[in-house]
Amino acid sequence: MTAPAPGRIGRYEVRRRIGGGATSTVFLAWDPFRQSEVAIKRLRPEILDDPRRGRLLRQLFLNEAAFAGKLNHPHIVRIHDAMVADHDAWLVMDHVPGGTLDAIGRPASLAPLERVIEIVFKATRALDYAFHQGVTHRDIKPANILLMAPDSSDIRISDFGAALHSARETTQIAGVGSPAYMSPQQVREMPLDHRTDIYSLGVVMFQLLTGRLPFEQENSYSLLYSIAHDAPPLPSELRPEIPEALDAIVRRATEKDVDRRYQRWAEFSHDLALAFRNRSAAGAGEPLGDPGRFEALRAMRFFHRFADAELWEVIGLSRFSRSHAGTVIIKEGERGDTICFVIEGEARVKKHGHLLDILNPGDCFGEIAAFSTARGVRSASVEAATDTALLTLDARALGRASDTCRMHFYQAFLEVLATRLSQASARIANL
Repeated sequence: MTAPAPGRIGRYEVRRRIGGGATSTVFLAWDPFRQSEVAIKRLRPEILDDPRRGRLLRQLFLNEAAFAGKLNHPHIVRIHDAMVADHDAWLVMDHVPGGTLDAIGRPASLAPLERVIEIVFKATRALDYAFHQGVTHRDIKPANILLMAPDSSDIRISDFGAALHSARETTQIAGVGSPAYMSPQQVREMPLDHRTDIYSLGVVMFQLLTGRLPFEQENSYSLLYSIAHDAPPLPSELRPEIPEALDAIVRRATEKDVDRRYQRWAEFSHDLALAFRNRSAAGAGEPLGDPGRFEALRAMRFFHRFADAELWEVIGLSRFSRSHAGTVIIKEGERGDTICFVIEGEARVKKHGHLLDILNPGDCFGEIAAFSTARGVRSASVEAATDTALLTLDARALGRASDTCRMHFYQAFLEVLATRLSQASARIANL
């Protein structure tokens, strides 16, 4: 029989039990200070009373609070509060209501390939951010990657209890990690770096694509031996419609030789974005998608100051669209408060029918009307010269962005304005 939920944990009003496992119980609660729902993970009393396991789990809770509380990324679960004592231990974190990736890692409930690519891409960006903060997760598995909604591709990585910091010891804590997702280096208890997470995420990707693990053995000893010595099958051997590009990504991510594996998260992300783009070009998915959008923005000089978290903000606030050659995107004399960026293709700026400028990928237009006091009257027209992919952002939507994101926008717009004034001065000087 399940024990009833406590009325309160600390200052938090407990609403109901929403999950748990062998060592902890998770409750949905209300934070009266933030006026929002939170999740509270609390160690089971019998675990705390066990001298050996209780000490280990308290250490992992402290580790998770120390690491995850410092990681501020849109695809990492945020830790808000923690309490770890001899007879009680709990963590307060974001409530992520969509369940875990376990739900789409089974043969009967596999997600479309495009969704798998988006999920893994976002995980690579979050883990790259953690790596640049000096953190290696060490326990990447479907149960530790949460979905914001059951059918979404919006994820949050959780459970940094087993994490290592590059500035500290790189040896392992005994009894930590999930054997099926461990890298060969982790199995052999070798010193670890971020490439162990790359391997583990490669295993997660294999499972999301096929519904099974690369190695499935009857006992832990045989499983660990296979991880260390055997060659895994390709995903397409289990699911024939999987394209060669995804086989290649999984194969490289799960190379046993750490020097043949992806060396940087950016390489892993790039290959995923390219695979998504190629499928989109073949008509198999939505144009660009989040991987393509992120890669496109990251490549633009305009966004070079933006952190990953701010780029995801921009993606969330913007619309992405395509215009056919000859389409008038904005018209001279009309009102409007949208700012546009050329993602792909070419556009022409015209005033009174005269060509003023050619816009290429990375260029923006419309920002003057959006920020002017003349109620957004367009001073020129912009027409698609070729089929063109655009990012469009309403000035009002920008007002909902974080302070840091808006500051970077304003800095970038000032740079654009200064460059255009310099170019105009040069043209006038040559008349």
